[in-house]
Amino acid sequence: MEIEFENLISLQNLDTEIKHISAFLENIPDKISEIDQKIKSATQIIAEAKEKLALNQKKRRDLENEVQDLKTQISRYKIQLNEVKTNKEYQALLKEIDESQQRIDSLEEEIISEMLSADDINEEIKEATQKYNQEKEILEKEKETINQKQKELETKIQNLSQEKDKFLHQISPPQIKLYRDIFEKKNGIALSRVKDDFCSMCHMRIRPQVLNELIGEKKLILCENCGRILYRQKKSA
Repeated sequence: MEIEFENLISLQNLDTEIKHISAFLENIPDKISEIDQKIKSATQIIAEAKEKLALNQKKRRDLENEVQDLKTQISRYKIQLNEVKTNKEYQALLKEIDESQQRIDSLEEEIISEMLSADDINEEIKEATQKYNQEKEILEKEKETINQKQKELETKIQNLSQEKDKFLHQISPPQIKLYRDIFEKKNGIALSRVKDDFCSMCHMRIRPQVLNELIGEKKLILCENCGRILYRQKKSA
């Protein structure tokens, strides 16, 4: 039986390329997911800063409302000053007014502090938004490049598969079956070139008798060590 070594070698080359491209394509969803996660993380930073600003504004409103309530209370106390009949009641109201005013002063200091914090938070939001827009533009371009590469590689696999079919029609079914069995078992490498009387894959020396049988090219010969199909590269190649 004539051995189609050249066709088998071409088939091996095509399968190897298809295998590498397929591995790359399988990783694309993870790459896209990673990019989306980076965009989401950048968005989350902005959202957290805005939430911080919302809490700041709420706290300022609460403080301002408390100040307003105290001012209203002071106004009532001042009205009551004109109505009290004893000095003790008068002094008690003055004390309430003084304590309320002190509380107002303290609250107004807190309000100023919160206003300053709001300025910092707004700046934080501005910087985060700017950074987000820059990163998003870069990441979206990266996604576009990956998607374009995916389309190109999918087209390439189709072309390689069509070319592979041509070789399959030129190789006998028993040889194809043996090739495929070894291809699956040996991580996508079914053939091994004999170089300087050694198997190029496992580096085991080939016995002289086996070398003579290879020269004849009458049957497929497997490496006694790694089990791959052995072949000799022709000088013309």
